[in-house]
Amino acid sequence: QVQLVESGGGLVQAGGSLTLSCAASGSIFSINAMGWYRQAPGQQRELVAQITSGGRTNYADSVKGRFTVSRDNALNTVSLQMNSLKPDDTAVYYCNAEVLAYGGSWYNYWGQGTQVTVSS
Repeated sequence: QVQLVESGGGLVQAGGSLTLSCAASGSIFSINAMGWYRQAPGQQRELVAQITSGGRTNYADSVKGRFTVSRDNALNTVSLQMNSLKPDDTAVYYCNAEVLAYGGSWYNYWGQGTQVTVSS
């Protein structure tokens, strides 16, 4: 079993910054992609940013140039630096990891979610 624990959400004014962090622990042989998704009320969950173990990144168009995803492969952590935040960024943010377990199977894990609220 694998656990993803997130931290760093909160309330911020428009134009401000927040950093989200996520740590994966448990039966992990390796992790391919790690990233962040978000879900606003009444909306579907959407990809925000993702990074592979090799460092290749992928961002939603709406956050390009404002958000930066990074990871530490040795510590199994991923972070999301969010700058120039907008009210439209308000959502619950979920950490995600594609994990190869010691048994040789791939699993997709989610964190519990952390609320980010941007006031105008």
